Amino acid sequence: MKNILLFLLAGCMAMHAQNRLSGTVSAEGAVLPGATISLPELHQSTITDENGVFEFKNLPGGQLVMIISATGFETQNKTVSASGSQPLEIVLMPNLHELDEIVVSTPFRRLQRENVTKVDYYDIEELVQRSTTLHEALATLPGISQVTTGAAIGKPVIRGLSGNRVLVYSQGIRLENQQFGDEHGLGLSESGMGSVEIIKGPSSLLYGSDALGGVLYFNPERFAKNGQTEADFSQKLLSNTLGSVTSAGFRTSSDAFKFLVRGSHASHADYQVAGGDRVTNTRFQETDFKTALGFNSGQYSGVLRYNFNRLNTGIPEEGIGFQSEDRSPLDPRQDIFNHMISLQNSLFFENSKLESTLGFTHNNRQEIEDGEKELWMKLRTLHYDIKYYLPKWGATDIIAGIQGMAQNNENFGEKNLIPDATVADLGVFTTAQYERGRHLVQIGLRYDHRAVTGETMGVEGAEGFMQGFSRNFNAANFSAGHKFAAGAFTLRTNVATGFRSPNLAELGSNGVHHGTNRFVRGNASLKNEQNFQTDISLDYDTEHWDFFINGFYNRIANYIYLSPSGEQIDEYFVFDYLQDDATLFGGEVGIHFHPHPLDFLHFETTFETVTAQRTNGEALPLIPANNLNNAVRVSFNSAGAFRNLFARADVSTFFDQRRNGRFEAPTGGYTLLHLSAGGEITFGRVRTELSLTANNLLDRRYVSHLSRLRPENIPDMGRNLILSLKFHL
Repeated sequence: MKNILLFLLAGCMAMHAQNRLSGTVSAEGAVLPGATISLPELHQSTITDENGVFEFKNLPGGQLVMIISATGFETQNKTVSASGSQPLEIVLMPNLHELDEIVVSTPFRRLQRENVTKVDYYDIEELVQRSTTLHEALATLPGISQVTTGAAIGKPVIRGLSGNRVLVYSQGIRLENQQFGDEHGLGLSESGMGSVEIIKGPSSLLYGSDALGGVLYFNPERFAKNGQTEADFSQKLLSNTLGSVTSAGFRTSSDAFKFLVRGSHASHADYQVAGGDRVTNTRFQETDFKTALGFNSGQYSGVLRYNFNRLNTGIPEEGIGFQSEDRSPLDPRQDIFNHMISLQNSLFFENSKLESTLGFTHNNRQEIEDGEKELWMKLRTLHYDIKYYLPKWGATDIIAGIQGMAQNNENFGEKNLIPDATVADLGVFTTAQYERGRHLVQIGLRYDHRAVTGETMGVEGAEGFMQGFSRNFNAANFSAGHKFAAGAFTLRTNVATGFRSPNLAELGSNGVHHGTNRFVRGNASLKNEQNFQTDISLDYDTEHWDFFINGFYNRIANYIYLSPSGEQIDEYFVFDYLQDDATLFGGEVGIHFHPHPLDFLHFETTFETVTAQRTNGEALPLIPANNLNNAVRVSFNSAGAFRNLFARADVSTFFDQRRNGRFEAPTGGYTLLHLSAGGEITFGRVRTELSLTANNLLDRRYVSHLSRLRPENIPDMGRNLILSLKFHL
């Protein structure tokens, strides 16, 4: 017994070993104060002091990823160990490009430039300060568009695929909020979001079903740096919607504990089209609350997060009708409550690591007509994701994992659109990465099983009857990628398969959805969508200019789509879910010219195109028009009270969309001008970020091809002035 107690005591001491990691950062022959040193796996960061020195305490003894970054220098990614290590001596090389960021949506956590798959990384705060909503901000990025129903409702589109074909992650777990419908919003607030990583292409190997077209991976805002306490308050005002977005947050961190909390509220009236008329009942209100608690002790690191979001938004049916500046949505409207809780854990061993993420979401979606809850669905989802990082085998890293979810949908409304149902997912996968010289190779395999059971609802033969069903879906998928870097050139080639199981709406719908004004009938015999995609990208980065070109070819078997049957039920046209093979191809190309020594001046141009069609050559619906964006940007990182000053002008041209689906009308092209400027002002201890943006400055009247209001020829938003203020207290 004595020996056992001594063994347990020794184990506890090892788990709580006070390992330290310290070092010095220098550049161009001098120490570098103010450099940021991050340990992303532990959610820890610090900055170097006036002597360029940094230190972390209470660290695990295994290997850790360390990121070293500073403005004007090349970001470094190092693997380090705190077990008896000597102080590190880190030398950064000059680099006037933007800071490189570590990517967490891919399993090996490398910098952007080091990944086999090209992953786009964007700072959320920088995007949304020039946009009305988060989904509108995402639609300004290359390869990303949005299907909209007014200002509040927007669904991301990646290279022509949307809905359940684009998987959204937040807090490390899948976003499950009845996202099958284009008339449902994204369900996330930009408040408390740090960054977004975008994977374009099938990612079923890492995420399972619904990652057929790509992944939007939202990272929460970071904790404060070790030993610091921060508070901030921000206010955004928008002229077009008479909108107001208010947010306040608090963050504090020690070596062992970290805490943050943030709340926000947004309120908008009906949006204006060019000329001043408002689109009736496009008003909305959103309340969001986020909090997180982090803990590090010896070999363990964990973060507990919670997010509450409520969106109350009108469903526009009258077009440009009754004119009002009221902010309370009218019926019909959606009132959506969403709760997300997640626990991310990391356990470090000497040469390996175990990561797990457990999450639970509760989505309460109501669609209210004439004061009655026509639709009322509660969706509860339990998520799990476990990965084991095996000991490094030579130059090869290997990860094995399991993922899945258990889901339950219940109806409580006057009518049912989809049945009461359960979904059970289980996926197992492994992926390996091998690096040698200029070459980096990554391969992976995965197998998934999904069981879906829908209950019989209603009276057979009566309107709204739903026949019960029980289906099992299986899929095996692979991915393979190669990155070759030589000087300024980086060439990436990837091939991958992906799949998507039919969702509850496609399998079991039988009723009227007032958000789309149509009667929808599901098909319980639908098969998996299965695709094969090839991607190739070439990047060329020099001191004066950068160039990229990305191309893709995507073949989807059993593509699911809605088609009108020619029938009518209660004056609503009936749409059925059908399947056919489809092909999508296209890509993005861009150039960034930043002549030196004029480091403050930037010229950027991007072009994107997607062609999508069924096997008979008929175009798929809701495919974005070709887009050309030109931008001129100036920025000054001056010292003193005024810092990080910038100004930019964007000219976005959307071309005619004549490759329209059978039941779509073609859309004419248009050009929009956007201007923005801002910077930072410091008075005493208060640092203020300020920006002023004018979107659609010329008040151009236009209709987007991806607008759900396009059949009624209702224009998109006119001129919109946005004033953003953020006070760091």
